[in-house]
Amino acid sequence: MANPLTSCVSSLRSTNALLSSSISILDTGINDFPRLGKVLQTTRHFELLPEPTLQSAQHSLLASLTPELNALLTRVETHIDKLARREQALIARTELLEGRIGEGRASGGARERSSVGMSGEGSREALRLKQLRGKKERLGYAVEGLVLQAQQKERQLRMSIAAQ
Repeated sequence: MANPLTSCVSSLRSTNALLSSSISILDTGINDFPRLGKVLQTTRHFELLPEPTLQSAQHSLLASLTPELNALLTRVETHIDKLARREQALIARTELLEGRIGEGRASGGARERSSVGMSGEGSREALRLKQLRGKKERLGYAVEGLVLQAQQKERQLRMSIAAQ
């Protein structure tokens, strides 16, 4: 009876050794499993959306930005028109002042020549003549200013009609 039991015990011992060796092999193979799980885990950096969702988001963005952009464009156009009118006014003022400077130089020399000739005679008439010339010059400047203002108002009127 010892013989059949001995073979059974020896078979059991070899099976036990085989299982122990298998466990140690599996242990070394599974030891790194948590690290491998983290390494192989995928991280979503971008989320994929369906095409209709993307299109609806684009349309809503466009709908919200369009009125604001149109308002800003209108403000810019108004400001540009205002600056153009200001530029025209400054050009007109420059022309007026250049005209005054040119007339002042041309008439100044003639007055000096005429006053030298009348040094002693008719001082009262010379004074009156000088006053009248000054008045004439001032009225001429006033007329020029009014003409330029009228031209500027006409330009502004034309620009406002064109803008509408």
